[in-house]
Amino acid sequence: MPHSASTVDDLQRYAPEVVEPDDFDEFWRDTLAGSAAAPVLVDVRPEPTDLRLLDSWDVTFAGFGGDPVRAWYTRPAGVREPLPAVVEYAGYGRGRGLPHERLTWPAAGYAHLLMDNRGQAGQHGAGDTPDPHGAPGGPWPATWGILDPRDYHYRRLITDAVRAVEAVRALPGVAGDRVSVVGNSQGGGIALAVAGLVDDLSAVLTTAPFLCDMRRAVALTDLAPYGEIARYLAVHREAEEAVWRTLSYVDGVSFARRATAPAQFGVGRRDTVCPPRTAFAAYNHYGAANGRPVPPEREVHVYPFNGHEGGEAVHVRRQLRWLRTVLQSARR
Repeated sequence: MPHSASTVDDLQRYAPEVVEPDDFDEFWRDTLAGSAAAPVLVDVRPEPTDLRLLDSWDVTFAGFGGDPVRAWYTRPAGVREPLPAVVEYAGYGRGRGLPHERLTWPAAGYAHLLMDNRGQAGQHGAGDTPDPHGAPGGPWPATWGILDPRDYHYRRLITDAVRAVEAVRALPGVAGDRVSVVGNSQGGGIALAVAGLVDDLSAVLTTAPFLCDMRRAVALTDLAPYGEIARYLAVHREAEEAVWRTLSYVDGVSFARRATAPAQFGVGRRDTVCPPRTAFAAYNHYGAANGRPVPPEREVHVYPFNGHEGGEAVHVRRQLRWLRTVLQSARR
């Protein structure tokens, strides 16, 4: 696809009124409360690796409904003091993989928790967390349980992600007052959701976020995951009203409006998977309804000739430098 028909200036002004259910806050308050009773850490055991400069642990924590969720916890070897933590969420169809696959954040000196995606592994990466909750819907994760927000897969995945923040704070060697969240694509959308549900994060870093301005996104692209929702509706035409209602409970724009942490966005202007307009919908609403007198710091980097891969290593370097600056400023 060529560049978005909109100019960057147009994107900077794109702030649609995304439909938000009246009970959005109550829905998420009750959802999270229903999973908060169980102790968050279930099991933590050292994971042997061939990495001499990093130590890893195989973590199981209690996610949605107390379901066991797997994660890798990795940090610099031999460092005794508590470290700021980065919780990372994986992309669509991916799992946590192996502990040596994602080393940028621990190599940069952070305590790093990489959460598995329940039920999603096998398309693009390995994982070992099942999603035992079945409900009517289509065959893809984006459509599992899509007829009712209480049954929807992303209700469970977002709850897992919030619990992952609680889990990292309970792990040894973590400075619990310095926890940030990061993700690309689906992981970026999940990071935005956590930013809207957890009000004491240090920062959120989101690239090419999925789950934003979803009704518009389904109209803009035929590619998965949004295209999977369109394909479901092409067969289940009578389900359209129920589908839009369900999606309104997980739209990243609504979460972004409630966020309080400093945020950095990355957007590829040729992105055909998560169209840039939808990312800007979240960016332009970010922090607008969090009830605080001073809006949170935010910045966006646009890569004119990149698609869903965004700025790749160039953007990761910007992420590293930006997060270090944010954390240093917060400590003064």
